[in-house]
Amino acid sequence: MNKILIIDDEREICESIKMILEYENYEVEYSTDSSAALKILEENSFDTLLLDIQMPGMNGFELLNKLKGKNMTINVIMISAFSSLENAVKATKMGAFDFIEKPIDREKLVISVRNSVEKSNLLQENRMLKANLETSDNMLGESSLIKEIHTTISRVAKTEARVLITGENGTGKELVARAIHKQSNRANNALVEVNCAAIPNELIESELFGHEKGSFTGASNKRIGKFELANGGTLFLDEIGDMSLQAQAKVLRAIEDGKIERVGGNNKIDVDVRVIAATNKNLQDEIENERFREDLYHRLNVIPINVPPLRERKEDIPILVDYFLEQICKKNGFPLVKITKPAVQLLQKQNWTGNVRELRNLVERIVIMVPKSEISDKDITNLIPASKYELEGLFDTSNSFQEFKEKAERAFILKQLEANDWNISKTSEILDIQRSHLYSKMKKYDIEKGN
Repeated sequence: MNKILIIDDEREICESIKMILEYENYEVEYSTDSSAALKILEENSFDTLLLDIQMPGMNGFELLNKLKGKNMTINVIMISAFSSLENAVKATKMGAFDFIEKPIDREKLVISVRNSVEKSNLLQENRMLKANLETSDNMLGESSLIKEIHTTISRVAKTEARVLITGENGTGKELVARAIHKQSNRANNALVEVNCAAIPNELIESELFGHEKGSFTGASNKRIGKFELANGGTLFLDEIGDMSLQAQAKVLRAIEDGKIERVGGNNKIDVDVRVIAATNKNLQDEIENERFREDLYHRLNVIPINVPPLRERKEDIPILVDYFLEQICKKNGFPLVKITKPAVQLLQKQNWTGNVRELRNLVERIVIMVPKSEISDKDITNLIPASKYELEGLFDTSNSFQEFKEKAERAFILKQLEANDWNISKTSEILDIQRSHLYSKMKKYDIEKGN
């Protein structure tokens, strides 16, 4: 449950706000003494602070300054009976999340707190992500291709340049984006990730820019969009090649102007956001087919980074396997297992059309399905799926079910022989057939080493 602290010298107001927010399922505390409240903040964690400006002793602005001096990160909503533009501007300049005037409107209070808590949770998730993925935020590997990417990340991270990350599914494009943010001057602010392919076209604008209450059917409350949530930080637009042309136009305008407009709104909102985009599509082809804006492409493609497929950096597979083994065993509470060199070499022979994501999934399958302290090539042979291209080839060239079965059996035996360096005894043991039976199959299907 999210925790809210109210600081106001009027107990009736504290009680009234507490009752409203508890009805919305927040855990609420309050203090009528600003000095005592400072100690509460030092000893406890809250998601949002509602802070009155005019209080005896230390006023709200003075307390806000003390919080900044102690590097205490908490979203602060200022409240005041003196609704002057000067107070609102001052509160914003001092880093307050929002400004609410008294008498407090219930709906405005609930919306402001909800938006503040959402941003607070996002920042908390960001900090946890950095703590939990300290290693995996950087792409693992010692290949020349990965070293080149690390060099590029180090060079561009401290700048404000926009980055366009390209690569196949499962290569780790999001890890590049996180590494750039982590090494940037914005690292203490939020990294907001948006999967453009997962959001319906009719909702993408609301997701990115937010919306005003009543702007469309179902918009029962005002919503803060991802651009606003990322203010001061980084916005990662993953799979941007799947974004609608209409949304692309608005993203382009937001990048050019540094301002956004909520759906159904009339006010321009300043946003300070660094945009990193990624796609598995060839955007040049998308431009040719009029599915992607060329002007947006050039805005995004200031620094291009292409993440190579795993088949082009197979020397990194042993490092990745060791890391995934440790990570998966720890996650599931299993004793750490080891993998033999022949088993790793077998993994290096695969095509990995699903890239690093496919490799991780297979390692997880191995850890769960092979209850051993040391995993051999024999243990994992039957867990490695046949390539979809091999299967498609069998479908395309088979004229009957019997022919398909024979071709599939030949391909499977050949694969096992190659995986075991044509060791007949070892292969027959893995296939659980007699050596004589294996020889008969090899003769039937004309299987010889080198053919």
